[in-house]
Amino acid sequence: MAAKANPPSTWSESQNIKWKTALPGHGNSTPIIWDDKIFIQTAVPTKEETAPPAGPQQGAVQPGGPNPAGPQAATPQPGGPRDGRSREGRSRGGGMRTPPPTFPYKFNVVCFDRQTGKLLWERTAREEVPHEGRHPTGSYASNSPVTDGTLVWVNFGSRGLYCYDLEGNQKWGRDLGKMQMKNSFGEGSSPALAGDAIVVLMDHEAGSRILAFNKDTGAPLWEKVRDEATAWSSPLTVAVNGALQIVTSATNRIRSYDAKTGDIVWECAGLTTNTIPTPVSGFGRVYCTSGFRGYSLKSIDLAHTGDLTGTPAIAWEVTQGTPYVASPLLYDDRLYVTADRNAVLSCYDAKSGNPLFTAQAIAELGQIYASPAGAGNKIYIADRDGKVAVVKKSDTFELLAVNVLDDGFDASPIFAGNELYLKGRKNLYCIAEN
Repeated sequence: MAAKANPPSTWSESQNIKWKTALPGHGNSTPIIWDDKIFIQTAVPTKEETAPPAGPQQGAVQPGGPNPAGPQAATPQPGGPRDGRSREGRSRGGGMRTPPPTFPYKFNVVCFDRQTGKLLWERTAREEVPHEGRHPTGSYASNSPVTDGTLVWVNFGSRGLYCYDLEGNQKWGRDLGKMQMKNSFGEGSSPALAGDAIVVLMDHEAGSRILAFNKDTGAPLWEKVRDEATAWSSPLTVAVNGALQIVTSATNRIRSYDAKTGDIVWECAGLTTNTIPTPVSGFGRVYCTSGFRGYSLKSIDLAHTGDLTGTPAIAWEVTQGTPYVASPLLYDDRLYVTADRNAVLSCYDAKSGNPLFTAQAIAELGQIYASPAGAGNKIYIADRDGKVAVVKKSDTFELLAVNVLDDGFDASPIFAGNELYLKGRKNLYCIAEN
């Protein structure tokens, strides 16, 4: 969220495009910006990729499949693709995955000039053959980088955690071991910076854990075992009474860890299965959501310790219309959420939980993976077919514009100054008033 930015509300391939740059490889990760540099993660195949038929996984929970819980099971949800497919031509799920590749990928960190889109540098953190396949709509580089303005950290999961300076010099790297994701659907949790620590969450089928390393040297600081199955959510750093905590969303438990020791500060009952959205925080609360095989949103007061399940520390909850993939957006005192993977928007008073509007369908949009983003009193919602809706930040729903580019968006919109940056599957766009 960038409240002081004021990017355009309308654009097209021929209007308000400051620059457009082709991207190497493939990655669903959201870029980050520091000053005039844009950083992304990508996986570059060393051979031309083909599209072999994906194999069905009988009886498996599919993060790309239809949600059987709630009203969407009975009736089609407005705003979704009319035939259940995205413009890519790939199914929304149905128990599909890609087989492991037989050739190496280069797991790369890429830096672009923010003003021109020019490639400044590209570094290969590791080159290897991925040991597992991925979901058909996923990628081998779905994790997003983080920076403190001096260093950049990138988590490639089974391919390791790495630290670079802003000029592309690698400072250190750590092997994290191989993850075993449910149905080989791929990895995607981004690291979190917490003081002198860089924290990595590894929830999978073969020993989930959370780990902290010294951000400057990569030296291990602490590691804690977690009773969790596969999830894709990223940890969130919050400050509580002058101390840093790390909040994690998951199926069994939502937990907050002391950033220095890794000890659990508080925990409560978890969310739905296949947790993907990352928590957001404000007003002394943390907001955790999920939306597969059910719906769950919890607003949790951070000023507590111990087991908070069933206590007043759970300030308010929602059990319908919450996101499966996208994270929520906290913009001033409003919390915005999409429903499942659909372009159906709800808005809540972040403090009270009172609904301001609910289940507003944006019929022009298709499937949603990107998180909504806010700037200039507007909400930007990107879909997988190259469209971005612009909604007015208000207590009532008002659609301002729907814009179309020749791409598809899994990464979330980001802002710098009065410019909007959209990372598609093919191109990186800078949107600015001409």
